[in-house]
Amino acid sequence: MTLPLHPPVKPMLASPVDGVPERAGLFFEPKWDGFRCLVFADPGAAEPLFLQSRTGKSLNRYFPEVLADLGRALTRPAVLDGELVVTRQDEHGDRLDWDALTERIHPAASRVKLLAERTPATFIAFDLLALDDRDLCGEPFSTRRELLSGLESDHSGLRTTPATQDHALAGEWFRVFEGAGLDGLIAKDADGRYEPGKRTMLKVKHARTADCVVAGLRWHANTEPGTAVGSLLLGLHDDRSVLHHVGVVGAFPAARRRELATSLAPLLSAEDHPWLGPHAEDGRRLPGGVTRWRSGELVWEPLRPEKVVEVAYDHTEGAMPSRFRHTTQFVRWRPDRDPESCRYDQLEEPARYDLDSVLSGTVRAQDAGT
Repeated sequence: MTLPLHPPVKPMLASPVDGVPERAGLFFEPKWDGFRCLVFADPGAAEPLFLQSRTGKSLNRYFPEVLADLGRALTRPAVLDGELVVTRQDEHGDRLDWDALTERIHPAASRVKLLAERTPATFIAFDLLALDDRDLCGEPFSTRRELLSGLESDHSGLRTTPATQDHALAGEWFRVFEGAGLDGLIAKDADGRYEPGKRTMLKVKHARTADCVVAGLRWHANTEPGTAVGSLLLGLHDDRSVLHHVGVVGAFPAARRRELATSLAPLLSAEDHPWLGPHAEDGRRLPGGVTRWRSGELVWEPLRPEKVVEVAYDHTEGAMPSRFRHTTQFVRWRPDRDPESCRYDQLEEPARYDLDSVLSGTVRAQDAGT
């Protein structure tokens, strides 16, 4: 049998909204924090499974264990949309591990094989685009969801995301599922078609603010150094008053970039900087280092750590000292704050929540009774 859809297919996207939408006719799902993945399963074909990334590229070589799992689970031709995730276990149960997931994209086959055994990934399905020879993109989501649920019941190895039309329950999911490492909520119109590449879904993400020390900057690309700021390097102190690099804030308008270059020029100084010299050898988190994503260090300019900025962020990642997962958003300068007061203890930690309970749709966080 030949599938009615073939890669690449652009995944349907979501637009951000503030708060859980209250209008009728919506399905709500947890927002998984992993790699977007479309699965093309055609058991009778020469290549029975194809894992497509959000950008249309093949993920097959990086996730051999997912190919094996789905090969056993999917015995009918189907095209599914979902997310690849990696979990880790702590004292509260399983939770998502973004760092372990990013490590799975590795050029060495031996490393891929090792990580497939050490940190296996799971595919979580949340939409069904085709089944057998039937193209479902023009069908309402309620129909696609029902067929997806039936496909899961037929094949116990297929994991699907929970969904609800109960607004109150969705609000509880938004509150407690973050403790398992999830990213918020997705809302879909029950009557909505699957529209590749279009932002027809809605996403509700967690947002918080933190006061951070500005301890460095990078000049904007394609400009003369010293004329326009590209991003500001942020720091937080741990409980030993050690300043760690935690991320960046950028996305300034062009005029603002030039203003920042002028206003921050008096603070440019490497003298006794907490991220240079002997300070850089005591285990603190530093900016610009060589990683497997880049072969050279990112150039940055040290600033005397005297200014404080309030930024908006969604998640932190990594063991302490942790960092912001994504680029933060500028909120305001905080001239009333002492840089020494910018500490990790201001970061909000969600209640821990077991990932298996998320997949079952159970709302029972560790602190649910408090």
